[in-house]
Amino acid sequence: MGMQSAGAAPEEAGRRRRRRRQQPMSEINVTPFVDVMLVLLIIFMVAAPLLTVGVPLDLPETQAKPLEGATEPITISVAADGRIYIQDSEIAAEEVVPKLEAIAQNGYDERIFVRGDQNADYGTIMRVMGRINAAGYKRLGLVTLEEQQ
Repeated sequence: MGMQSAGAAPEEAGRRRRRRRQQPMSEINVTPFVDVMLVLLIIFMVAAPLLTVGVPLDLPETQAKPLEGATEPITISVAADGRIYIQDSEIAAEEVVPKLEAIAQNGYDERIFVRGDQNADYGTIMRVMGRINAAGYKRLGLVTLEEQQ
């Protein structure tokens, strides 16, 4: 009888081991999740500064409050060296009105924003605004940065 009990114990121990192997693991491995999240964080940190709208300008600062609008406005930018852009496309000063008319074929009721670099020639900015105004677009706005205290 001593021999049977000695032979039965290793079989029972083997069955217990097999049962433990078949049970699902109840722990969550968080390391791959953290790795993916860190990679996404780095990607967004690098991409966020690239998402700025329009031509990079050094805008003047004012204490004016931001305007609210439901649609994306047409933005005309005047760079420090006098180049003129509609949205991100560079155009000549003579082409400003024809391009605006092509964009707004059925009329344009929203405000048109003019962004002028603070080092740009004031006369150039006023000529652009004058051409837009003469073409019948009366809702013009100048874009500035909020003044730091």
